[in-house]
Amino acid sequence: PCFHIQKSMQPLASANMELNDGNLQTLTEVLRKTLDPDPTVRRPAEKFLVSVEGNQNYPLLLLTLLEKSQDNVIRVCAAVTFKNYIKRNWRIVEDEPNKISDPDRTAIKANIVNLMLSSPEQIQKQLSDAISIIGREDFPQKWPDLLTEMVTRFRSGDFHIINGVLRTAHSLFKRYRHEFKSNELWSEIKLVLDTFALPLTELFKATIELCQTHATDVNALKVLFSSLTLISKLFYSLNFQDLPEFFEDNMETWMTNFHGLLTLDNKLLQTDDEEEAGLLELLKSQICDNAALYAQKYDEEFQPYLPRFVTAIWNLLVSTGQGVKYDLLVSNAIQFLASVCERPHYKHLFEDQNTLTSICEKVIVPNMEFRSADEEAFEDNSEEYIRRDLEGSDIDTRRRAACDLVRGLCKFFEGPVTAIFSGYVNSMLGEYAKNPGGNWKHKDAAIYLVTSLASKAQTQKHGITQANELVNLTDFFVNHILPDLKSPNVNEFPVLKADAIKYVMIFRSQLPKEQLLQAVPLLITHLQAESTVEHTYAAHALERLFTMRGPNNTTLISSAEMAPFTELLLNNLFKSLALPGSAENEYIMKAIMRSFSLLQEAIVPYIPTLIGQLTHKLLLVSKNPSKPHFNHYLFESLCLSVRITCKANPATVGSFEEALFPVFTEILQNDVQEFLPYVFQVMSLLLEIHSNSIPSSYMALFPHLLQPVLWERTGNIPPLVRLLQAYLEKGGATIAASAEDKIPGLLGVFQKLIASKANDHQGFYLINSIVEHMPPESITQYRKQIFVLLFQRLQNSKTTKFIKSFLVFISLYCVKYGAIALQEIFDSIQPKMFGMVLEKIVIPEIQKVSGAVEKKICAVGITKILTECPSMMDTEYTKLWTPLLQALIGLFELPEDDSIPDDEHFIDIEDTPGYQTAFSQLAFAGKKEHDPIGDAVSNPRILLAQSLHKLSTACPGRVPSMLSTSLNAEALQYLQGYLQAASVQLV
Repeated sequence: PCFHIQKSMQPLASANMELNDGNLQTLTEVLRKTLDPDPTVRRPAEKFLVSVEGNQNYPLLLLTLLEKSQDNVIRVCAAVTFKNYIKRNWRIVEDEPNKISDPDRTAIKANIVNLMLSSPEQIQKQLSDAISIIGREDFPQKWPDLLTEMVTRFRSGDFHIINGVLRTAHSLFKRYRHEFKSNELWSEIKLVLDTFALPLTELFKATIELCQTHATDVNALKVLFSSLTLISKLFYSLNFQDLPEFFEDNMETWMTNFHGLLTLDNKLLQTDDEEEAGLLELLKSQICDNAALYAQKYDEEFQPYLPRFVTAIWNLLVSTGQGVKYDLLVSNAIQFLASVCERPHYKHLFEDQNTLTSICEKVIVPNMEFRSADEEAFEDNSEEYIRRDLEGSDIDTRRRAACDLVRGLCKFFEGPVTAIFSGYVNSMLGEYAKNPGGNWKHKDAAIYLVTSLASKAQTQKHGITQANELVNLTDFFVNHILPDLKSPNVNEFPVLKADAIKYVMIFRSQLPKEQLLQAVPLLITHLQAESTVEHTYAAHALERLFTMRGPNNTTLISSAEMAPFTELLLNNLFKSLALPGSAENEYIMKAIMRSFSLLQEAIVPYIPTLIGQLTHKLLLVSKNPSKPHFNHYLFESLCLSVRITCKANPATVGSFEEALFPVFTEILQNDVQEFLPYVFQVMSLLLEIHSNSIPSSYMALFPHLLQPVLWERTGNIPPLVRLLQAYLEKGGATIAASAEDKIPGLLGVFQKLIASKANDHQGFYLINSIVEHMPPESITQYRKQIFVLLFQRLQNSKTTKFIKSFLVFISLYCVKYGAIALQEIFDSIQPKMFGMVLEKIVIPEIQKVSGAVEKKICAVGITKILTECPSMMDTEYTKLWTPLLQALIGLFELPEDDSIPDDEHFIDIEDTPGYQTAFSQLAFAGKKEHDPIGDAVSNPRILLAQSLHKLSTACPGRVPSMLSTSLNAEALQYLQGYLQAASVQLV
């Protein structure tokens, strides 16, 4: 092709790194530098490693180091680097360079299991993860002997090896817990069961026998119990999708032994550590999970075993202490009861009032208490506390499990349970009232109980959506929540303050609007609290309240209602970012974004001050981006500042550029990869605001945007294409005049994108903008080559998405340069090509075009071909005239054809794919849909009628006779309608 495409657009020719001592030495030194705390040493080393990822033997050098290096730190570092390399590169993605050569792939698979089993535990864990990443892609088809190779090691009798196998099997099979059902998955699980179930069961029995033999040898027991825990995890994964026949037949073996292990108490395995769960706790927790799985999914088969499990787990709960080390065990045990009590089958086990009272008293209330460990987390590890409490992270807390049990019990016993707890709540609140300073934890537990009783259904978007009729939420708010929010000292009792804020947030859909409005200024005050949890909750609650919708789909709280507090809100939000521990607090940043969005033009007077604070923050985080959510909301807030201010006064765009460009320049120069897609989006937004010319500051950057290295990262593609489109729209003529030498580079980008199934639509966005906005003479010499490239791609792999984009492109070309130009360019590539395109692509496929603007472009383009292209009237193309008209009427009147050929279901046929790897679309940088035809044609059906009328006056008699002989009756009827609407007739 004639476009000069910079060399590095080709996939890297894989250089070879010899397996020799010199290279091992170099790699050792580089790995050591990656551990250096000084970024000027660390960063270049990390960049070097990324640069050699495509080289053959690189992974084998890493494996050699992790096996043979004398330095343990280097061995572990090589193992972690290897695992991350596999994670990034093993999967082969269409259109992206495959960085791992086939010989390396084969060598890795041949050696990794052995290496993993003979390595020390730290390295074993990394390699075990790597095996499961490879297995995810290659097992079973491309790695058929993986399982047999692993199972044979069970016979070794060496538990270091056996545990290595079990750990790897666990990381390989645990995805069965969350995969969607499919035939492929079933056949894989069946294969695994055939090879693995029997040896696993035999190993389970043998390990239990060994536990009895070595009952007094604590070191042996530690190894055996870690095996039993892994075996129990594998049991869970293999039984998750369905009850396998093998396990049904062997249920007696498994369940009897599980029950035995639950009731076992070996003094030797008890640990003194208060925080970390010991082996005994971990094993029992997993068995509780396994029992809950069977009770929920296979209750008929499990029925004979259920009562003894309920008894064993109940005894476990009543006898287990409050220590942190028991948290997982207790929460899994409670979850077991929760899953049993809501099954109609087992209702009778809980009916007795005494049973209910004793569950409430002995299990639920004690596990609602705020322990000293929770208090420590609240004060010293606020991030983790917030993650558990607000986001319900996967770490099950006792409190969450107790809440689930309350919900489960309320399914059948709502009345009695509410009555029992109301008593508890009142006595707890009474205790608090007697001595707030000493008894504040009683109130905390009371609020927690009320929350768990009242909430039946909850969503992220609306908070609690269904509430227990028996609990009066409004009264509780007025009597017990509001006083805490109103107390003048925001730093007193921070846990209760956080509870109060959370209550408003959770029950926001239940509380009347006037109470929410009463809460808003109080929440704004709490943004100043010293406690990280407290001011974070305040920000989060405000953000959630601001998103609530009112009756006519506007926000529930209006900008006008916020007017008295606007200044304080903005001040306190920005001041809270300066509080210790909250410099990059994503909840505060999200609240800033949401406040801007709610307040709209009310923020304009404050923007000159705030934009300085936002850009300063951006400069700081760009040095070391570590909080992706925070960064995302920061860029959203920048977009909102620009949008809202420039909507009021477009001339202010210049002052934003002055504030932002220095930081953007630094981000681009330092190649801060995470931020580039954002910077391109904000720049597009700024450039699109300019009236029709490009400032010189943008033109200086233009050549850099065509650098191949930017286009190699998929995350940059959508925002860069949009930015180039903005350049073309505002300054096509400027580019043609002052940057003519860059046109081949621009077309080179188009060539790269069009070759990719994933990004071809982006290539079309670009070429459409070039055709629409560049002066025609500036691209004359390239036109034929553009079409040749498109035809090559059509021949090699035509997909529905490509054809839809292709049809829009040729129609736009026709609208822009005329139908004769379109016919001539096709026929200059190959004689009669124009007819072939019409017959094989346009007529059969036009029905697939979707989107109002796209359909309009195609309609106008086809109308021009029908009525402004002489060769359609008097050459062998004439036979296509009526079918083409029929296809156009079909485009107007028939439903869109959204069928997809069978072999294409794996490709994403989205017209405008939104989220791509590492590309985060900024909601507030959104682009309006652009219509290149605009008001020139308001109704394409009328245009067709007028154009046919004009054609028929030029050659009288021809048009009606072509219509009457071959257009079907229905289409003819529609056409008559168009002619009437346009008040014209054919002659």
